Amino acid sequence: MRDAIIRNRFAPGDRISESEIARACNVSRQPVREAFIKLASEGLLAILPQRGTVTTKIGYSAVLDARFLREAIEADIVAILAASPDPAVIRELRAQLKAQVAVIQTKPQDFISLDERFHRTLADAAGKGGAWRLIEGLKSQMDRVRFLSLGRFPLKKLIEQHTAVVDRIEIGDTKGAYAAIRGHLREVLSDLPQILGANPDFFDVPEGGVAAPVNAPIQGGENE
Repeated sequence: MRDAIIRNRFAPGDRISESEIARACNVSRQPVREAFIKLASEGLLAILPQRGTVTTKIGYSAVLDARFLREAIEADIVAILAASPDPAVIRELRAQLKAQVAVIQTKPQDFISLDERFHRTLADAAGKGGAWRLIEGLKSQMDRVRFLSLGRFPLKKLIEQHTAVVDRIEIGDTKGAYAAIRGHLREVLSDLPQILGANPDFFDVPEGGVAAPVNAPIQGGENE
């Protein structure tokens, strides 16, 4: 169910029946109820007393907060890796980059799972698998945006950014890796207004409209 909501197979406001899900999965209603509670805690479902359960809108502020936290965590992850480059990790990341390129023309919908694998590999290699699991629990709204944007923006650019991160790690450029991952994870900020404009019914926008995101300056890039 979580995957279906994140992939926008359920649109915001769609009613989801506990009994229907239980029948479809051939389970009792208790595990379905527990799943609903967990999904509600992630902000993906709203359980409305006497009115049923519905898929929530994408929280615009939640997307910005999750992206901000993810950038902070992953910037330190790649800095750790660049401080002591591991050839085996670099080989694995290079192989993943090739797989990402291969799906651009044939199965672009597979890119997001490969992207997840890439970022999870960085975290695991730095000994921060627990931090990645924390990120996964926070970024569900951000992932819904990513699926909305699939096909609208060039995957090639994202792969080039991944490649820049790996290049910086491989040569032990801690500051360069730090700057590369921060730039990569800010890509969604430039895309978000267009995604919102194309899918206004999917978003819960704060009262007063959308404020410009506030981020720390990126230091350590080539132009510094």
